[in-house]
Amino acid sequence: MLTGLSLPALLEELAAPREVPGAGSALAVALAAAAAVVQMTARLSPESWAEAAGVAAQADSLRERAARLVDEDAEAYGRALEARAAVDEGQKPESRDWALGQVTAAAAEPPLDLARLAADVAELCAAAGPRVEVRVHADVAAAAALAAAVARGARELVAVNLTALPGDGRIEEADRLVAVADAAAARVAGA
Repeated sequence: MLTGLSLPALLEELAAPREVPGAGSALAVALAAAAAVVQMTARLSPESWAEAAGVAAQADSLRERAARLVDEDAEAYGRALEARAAVDEGQKPESRDWALGQVTAAAAEPPLDLARLAADVAELCAAAGPRVEVRVHADVAAAAALAAAVARGARELVAVNLTALPGDGRIEEADRLVAVADAAAARVAGA
């Protein structure tokens, strides 16, 4: 379980010469960190912002969900790699392609969840930006930028895992989520 590792050990796992864990897990760690920063800024702003405690609780929930995706992404991608390695070349091409398509498409779900969460974190940052203490506004802006970057990275992982399914609506959803996250990050930066 990656989330039980210390930060140096997690970074070693990510740097190891194997495909799992990969970028999805790294993006989930980055998003959990962005949510933690929003939580911190809300906790530092209770005197100037009546809803600060509620926003801190929302950020905590988003942080926990992102942290769960660290392992979920690695597990889903690991299953996809195992299925690809276990392909029975004697199997009918249609059956083989369908089975591989299913497991590969399933590997797109954690990155899509990550894009959804990244948009949520970026929007929470946009809501918090004008309300947090001035001394931590830059922190919120940085967290929003990080969330938007995570959305873009997650979109790439969704697309690569769905290459066998042209026109899949999940890619369109990921594109929309990137636009939402980018717009939210821009609002925070402009505040």
